Amino acid sequence: MWKTREIQNFVLSIIFPQFCLQCGKETNMTNLCPDCFATIEILEYWFCPVCGKRLADKGVCNNCVSKTNLIGIFSASPYIDPLVKKIIGYLKYEPYLKDLSKTLADLIITHFSLLNNDNVNRILQNSILVPVPSTKDRIRIRNFNQAEEIAKELSTMLNIPLANNVLFKIKPTPTQVGLPLWQRKQNIKNAFAANSENLRKTKSKKILLVDDVFTTGATMEECAKTLKRAGVREIWAITAAREF
Repeated sequence: MWKTREIQNFVLSIIFPQFCLQCGKETNMTNLCPDCFATIEILEYWFCPVCGKRLADKGVCNNCVSKTNLIGIFSASPYIDPLVKKIIGYLKYEPYLKDLSKTLADLIITHFSLLNNDNVNRILQNSILVPVPSTKDRIRIRNFNQAEEIAKELSTMLNIPLANNVLFKIKPTPTQVGLPLWQRKQNIKNAFAANSENLRKTKSKKILLVDDVFTTGATMEECAKTLKRAGVREIWAITAAREF
């Protein structure tokens, strides 16, 4: 039995066919054909969000547990992959292809399946998805927050509630691209605020923090610190890609 959204996408794909941004083949509303999607390397392991050490089945290595507010992180693909970098670039920058958020969510779902770990299901249970927030000015330029769009897709695919009213960016920050870790930390310090009342309404103590790319981890760490101060006990990060 088709869902309403699947029917809408099928009809739209006939009226307004889309084409793969990589090879130009018609793609039925996904912006990336299955053949090109299959060329993307999808990670099959966990890694420590602090030191980057590859892990078998847990979120943070023993040496770094005290150095982070995150319990662990899921990152689907290496950002060095040219196609992954292209997808994220087209989502975040012109031409601002919002539909690519579904492609990135598909990468994350595939990553979950490749981990083949009962811990993944345990982590996802009784959780809420919270996108890394952006400033109003950046949303006005792009007309959307790319992290929120990815979180929306994951919410639909995983049947996990989305809470976009618990974490806010209260300070504009310069771009973090190309900056060393110490400067990223300084830029992002005290840039976020949590709405404690809205957090209580979610009745969840476990948050899945969603963003597009994990680089140094400065932004994720600042978000996690803000949520921890507001009473959240368990915070996991989810990103479509990570830098090595």
